[in-house]
Amino acid sequence: MIVFFEIEPAEKTYLSKFFRKGAAVYVKEKLSAENAEDFSDATVISTFVGSNIDKKILQKMPRLKLIVTRSTGYDHISMDECKKRGIAVANVPSYGEYTVAEHTFGLILTLSRNIHKAYYRMKSSEHFSYKGLEGFDLRGKTLGVIGAGHIGLHVIKIGRGFGMNVLVTDKNRSSLLAEVLNFQYVELEELLKNSDVISLHLPYMPQTHHLINRSNLALIKKGAILVNTARGGIVETEAIIEGLDRGIFSGVGLDVLEGEQMIREEKEVLTREHSPDDLKLLLSNHILMNRENVIITPHNAFNSREAVQRILETTKGNIEAFLAGKTLNLIV
Repeated sequence: MIVFFEIEPAEKTYLSKFFRKGAAVYVKEKLSAENAEDFSDATVISTFVGSNIDKKILQKMPRLKLIVTRSTGYDHISMDECKKRGIAVANVPSYGEYTVAEHTFGLILTLSRNIHKAYYRMKSSEHFSYKGLEGFDLRGKTLGVIGAGHIGLHVIKIGRGFGMNVLVTDKNRSSLLAEVLNFQYVELEELLKNSDVISLHLPYMPQTHHLINRSNLALIKKGAILVNTARGGIVETEAIIEGLDRGIFSGVGLDVLEGEQMIREEKEVLTREHSPDDLKLLLSNHILMNRENVIITPHNAFNSREAVQRILETTKGNIEAFLAGKTLNLIV
């Protein structure tokens, strides 16, 4: 049995064309420890990032052979547990390089030109005045891109289109790309010191946990804009708040939050046990939401019509390949 979790009606309509009736089940809710046992017969499951697949869930799904995440990142899946149990994991390695890059610059432009403030001024008071809304040109400013994979490279291209100077930090370096796209590779410290806009485009893993933190906050150029459309845990939330309070960040654009899962489930917070650190993180996120120089979007950077279609097509292909005894986009 194949079970699709976190499925919207339009997604169900598309997928049901390819998987015969009775062979697939479509569930709107995320996969959780509470409902996993209801799907103990599942051999293949597909989820999005809202399902945190850990040992407790896997114990309740003994027949599971394949997990297909409809995302590029897979930090919501316990890979060690999957390896122990012989469960294959596949992802969608490339679907949103244009989409996420465009959203990134949507956040950058909103902050650099105070578009959000102007919008709310007109909506709330109809006060037709530009006073206090002065922004700044991107041309001639320095864009620091941390992570130059598929998405990061498109961010670089857009930045160059705006006439920005571009610094890049990445563990893999290509002198050809640097020459063709006209950017410079530097170490993280140099990027933080010299960037007017810092944009994050790398996966979340132990090595990238709190890559931007209170320890390196002092290195960041005063007045810089920080944008994160990657994963929340790459930036220490307390560092963001401190950076804003000290004027190190003039603005912050976040499509992801550290601990964003708790915000999705906020109504359930009081009915479950949470550590003091979790509750502090939840409070910190609410502090950020109330800052006028912070823009937060709900993990929406991927969400274009074209990108969603690419996700569904790749997901279908991943499952069909596995059922045919082939490998496609397997992580383990």
